Amino acid sequence: MRRLIAQLARFGVVGAVGFVVDTTVFNVLRITVLNPDDVHSGPFWAKVISTVVAIFVNWMGNRYWTFREQRRAVATREGVEFVVVSLGGMVIALACLGVSHYAMGLTSVFADNVANIVGLVLGTVFRFWLYKVWVYHPERTATVPAAADVARQDSL
Repeated sequence: MRRLIAQLARFGVVGAVGFVVDTTVFNVLRITVLNPDDVHSGPFWAKVISTVVAIFVNWMGNRYWTFREQRRAVATREGVEFVVVSLGGMVIALACLGVSHYAMGLTSVFADNVANIVGLVLGTVFRFWLYKVWVYHPERTATVPAAADVARQDSL
């Protein structure tokens, strides 16, 4: 149980960094080049771009910190699975933004940010569960030895 709590805490820190990256990129794009006054689907594309940037940041943090004991020796398959799960989280966030902005007509910056946060929270629950049971599941991974373990083995 302690290991799960520690892992959840690390996931939370990585997620917080990803949240800052996502919301910052989203808002910068939404109020500049993808302003809905100039580009009707601007908030949608701002969310897609911000999520892609955050996916990369989150993958690095989760691979090398949160799930470092379960990461695979070869990053390619793990990375593909991570992106697939993250895109599922992005669909959840886009659905929240789409309902709020386009279906309900709540088009202010504040409303878009509330929808973005709701989508990020729901997507985070979805992603953690799939990262834990699929991408970084201990039975599916050939773990990469930590640097300290490699150094100890080399000194023997």
